[in-house]
Amino acid sequence: MKKLITLIMALGCFCSVEAQTDYHIQKATLYDLLPISKKDIVFLGNSLTDGCEWDELFGMKNIKNRGINADNTVQMQKRIDHIIKGQPKKLFLLTGVNDLADKRSPEETAANIAKMLDRFINESPRTKLHVQTVLPVNETYGRFKSYKDRALDEPIKKLNALLKQVCEERNIVFIDLYSLMVGEDGRMFPELTNDGLHLLGPGYLIWKEAIEDYVRK
Repeated sequence: MKKLITLIMALGCFCSVEAQTDYHIQKATLYDLLPISKKDIVFLGNSLTDGCEWDELFGMKNIKNRGINADNTVQMQKRIDHIIKGQPKKLFLLTGVNDLADKRSPEETAANIAKMLDRFINESPRTKLHVQTVLPVNETYGRFKSYKDRALDEPIKKLNALLKQVCEERNIVFIDLYSLMVGEDGRMFPELTNDGLHLLGPGYLIWKEAIEDYVRK
């Protein structure tokens, strides 16, 4: 009971800085109550991570999904304590597109991601870190105003370049998913999405193939 009360009090502070959706609060408070162990492989991210059943996709019960729809790097920094405390075996991180959609610069977004990575390096040094690129988008579906007129194309490329640099400086595995899902026109392949942002099943199979060796070894 004490833990639950403390969690609720902390959530009050959590919500005062960055606006949260009901769904985000529901998931974040649940995740804070679910344990992470040293044998676990954690997938941390936004709706793209949230949208997959990773344990079933890989057939591995020790994979824990910690994705939340609409999450960004500011919110994510405030919900990684329980993951770090668990000292997981591996972490697969994909985040940033929602920051760019909210007009946060690639530089600030990359800096926020670097802060999270540095926390893992310092506080959970045995965790093998993997950073995955932000995926391309496809504005032709007309579903998201922030992608209108291809406004996110260049920021996504810039952020991915910065993330590569962040990983090189810290000897972190950098996984380029972007190149696997982008067409010659710079848009996400239409067969991988039905709204221009989120993935259909075939997109997750491409993602799986790209990271499978890192997940299983």
